[in-house]
Amino acid sequence: MCDYSLHGVASRPAKVGDRLVSTRFPTSFTRGFAPVESRDIAVCLSPGTEIAFDHEVEVDAGFGFLPNKKVGERVARFRQINMERAHLHHDALEFPNGQVVLLTRLAEGQTATVLQLPASPKRAQVREEHQEQRTAEDTAA
Repeated sequence: MCDYSLHGVASRPAKVGDRLVSTRFPTSFTRGFAPVESRDIAVCLSPGTEIAFDHEVEVDAGFGFLPNKKVGERVARFRQINMERAHLHHDALEFPNGQVVLLTRLAEGQTATVLQLPASPKRAQVREEHQEQRTAEDTAA
């Protein structure tokens, strides 16, 4: 998903193996992920997508003059928060230590790789059907 503030930015869904960079988009007041090779396209993550950063994640401390704050983690799972409040940012990362950080607070220029996409209901159903078929074959043998 891409936050409401990125609806005016060209976008595409994330794929496993994508190399992403945290960036501020020229036509928006917010930040998100873009492909490393093209910072004018937003890469939209689905809730549950897992990403690994190249270095420890940093967030803006605010006010433009304070140093960035380190989160202490390099892997995260994408999630959405504040869904009941339409005009707040929803896109966030949840880290193994339990900390949740809005994407708009990520320091710019951090690179990451998409490790895993969430299971979709259709993919899960196909896996179940395949498992049932293998079980039936094993029983018949």
